[in-house]
Amino acid sequence: MVKNILIAGVGGQGTLLASKILARLLLSEGFDVKVSEVHGMSQRGGSVVTHVRFGEKVFSPVIDKGCADIIVAFELLEAARCLEYAKPGAKIVVNTQMIAPQSVIAGSAVYPESLAEKMQAAGADVIAADCLALAGQAGSAKAVNVVLLGCLSSLFSIPECSWIDAIEAAVPEKFLELNKKAFTLGRQSRK
Repeated sequence: MVKNILIAGVGGQGTLLASKILARLLLSEGFDVKVSEVHGMSQRGGSVVTHVRFGEKVFSPVIDKGCADIIVAFELLEAARCLEYAKPGAKIVVNTQMIAPQSVIAGSAVYPESLAEKMQAAGADVIAADCLALAGQAGSAKAVNVVLLGCLSSLFSIPECSWIDAIEAAVPEKFLELNKKAFTLGRQSRK
């Protein structure tokens, strides 16, 4: 059986590194893994979405709408934008941070309220955490991506040491301890 994880964020948040760590982890666990990245003006703060599919045999890297088992979102509005990809009862692991899109900054739109509650009401199982604060505790706001992976790890029976191995393989040595701490804080937030 193939499982589908959609990772969504804003350019510069580290969504691609998160998907690289996740894919590396799943490969090390013996799964066939396919990854597809979609960049929407990512260098200008636009949406970045990565499809991660894994199982015994995966033929396509793209997740169809209504088929995501898990959505990992770096920001509330990005989670809401991807809700159409969620299957009924999907888990949504989301950072509670709100990043105003250009339309809100320009004053032509208002950032929607109560997004986590609205997603929950739509049938998703929302797991919300202040990943930005946890990343700050780890030593850098840029570690939100690895905090989110720590939160995500609570949904798997894969040992923590395997997650750490995947982080060690993907993160430069000088940032390794910070990222390990970020992962641990994210994982502990789910207990």
